[in-house]
Amino acid sequence: MASVHDHNSNEQNILSAHSLYADALFRHCFFRLYDRERAKDAVQETFMRTWEYLNGGNSIDNMRAFLYRVANNIVIDQVRKHSEYSLDMLHEKGFDPRDDGSHTRLESVISGREVLQILKQLEDSYQTVLIMRYVDDLMPREIAAILGETENTVSVRIHRALKKAQKLIHYA
Repeated sequence: MASVHDHNSNEQNILSAHSLYADALFRHCFFRLYDRERAKDAVQETFMRTWEYLNGGNSIDNMRAFLYRVANNIVIDQVRKHSEYSLDMLHEKGFDPRDDGSHTRLESVISGREVLQILKQLEDSYQTVLIMRYVDDLMPREIAAILGETENTVSVRIHRALKKAQKLIHYA
């Protein structure tokens, strides 16, 4: 049974982690789920599961990696449960994926909508690594620890995802 000291220590760890990582986790979840409320719920669930894990007598060596691993698993579960998401649903929420012809070359500035459109076209494993690398600003070794893969595998996946995204941008 956990002592009062352990409980207080766990509470301090969670509060500290929340202030350090909640915004970044929200961005990560939002770019994966494309829905503000679901992203907020995923972040809340991430911290609840982490709290329960700590109060179960477990310890966490790398809080950031642990939180991203939990958030990633929650996102995957939500995507599986809500696989009916489509561009029509995104359009209803104000996201307009139509190309307005404002960019003609790869070097053009890409708007946030266009980035979301490109991301949505990539397979989930590519979306995940690109979001973790360029939105969450995680290094490949950190992504590898979160996903339980080798750093080399993650680096190769990032490279392939960028190549595929470039092709999609080029043909947009």
